[in-house]
Amino acid sequence: MFDPELFLSIARGKKLMFIGDSLARNMMESLLCLLSQAETPINTYKDPKDPKDKHRTWYFPAHDFTLMVIWTEFLVETNEIIINGTATDTYNINLDKPNPVWGKKLKELKYAVINHGNWFTRKTYIYRKKKLIGCVHCYGEKIPGISMSSAIRMVMKSAFRFINKCKECEDLLTVMRTYSMSHFEHGSWLTGGYCNRTEPLRESELNMENKAWEFRRIQMEEMERARREGKRRIELMDVTKAMMLRADAHPGRHWYAKSASDCLHWCLPGPIDMWSEVLLEIMKKNR
Repeated sequence: MFDPELFLSIARGKKLMFIGDSLARNMMESLLCLLSQAETPINTYKDPKDPKDKHRTWYFPAHDFTLMVIWTEFLVETNEIIINGTATDTYNINLDKPNPVWGKKLKELKYAVINHGNWFTRKTYIYRKKKLIGCVHCYGEKIPGISMSSAIRMVMKSAFRFINKCKECEDLLTVMRTYSMSHFEHGSWLTGGYCNRTEPLRESELNMENKAWEFRRIQMEEMERARREGKRRIELMDVTKAMMLRADAHPGRHWYAKSASDCLHWCLPGPIDMWSEVLLEIMKKNR
């Protein structure tokens, strides 16, 4: 059972940031709801340069605790390719620099919870030292192909390198959340896929060939590498198997875009609240 009073007590006077894609925001919203049982937070985020509200900051004044989320597709510096003023859903990413928003704020944090991986379903050009080294999903182009697994490894390695090189981050605790898969059936976001199950999967129904296992393994390997090579504290939040079982816990058709089902994000309240319980245990161990 999650204890919001205990969480806020441990986090008093500190800052916690979720760094990642929309699932990072999903977890932040879950934690925000849980903590609001103990104290009503204040929304302190205002940025006219962020019209889509990709980032969020909430302040709990009684505990001097700041909860933030930085929305970043790939953790590293990213630019969407725009053609004739139209977004293409195709990206250039630079492995040599972190996303500038979290890169600048890292030294302010006590806790950083990172995740990524879901955005590599898009065409993505990958650069290192200002040179194009390959592309994910660039079929037919005269560019070296890079698999999703290799791309995830490259980005995780880069993100951990940035964290380990942060000279003013001696007090930082980084928590890496493992890959959380979607449960689309008979299609995907744009091809009519849906998720209308009403019960969790049984373990015998899990697909052991699912790429999520490989993505999780890569994330854990890069985390262990970062632990060996750096001095920063890094903890694991392993949610992959637990969430694989919960094909029944997505919004599905019950979200704002009625033209498609959401089988990636998690209902609130719901199984994602367990992530905050795990985070609290990690914080207790490291206080």
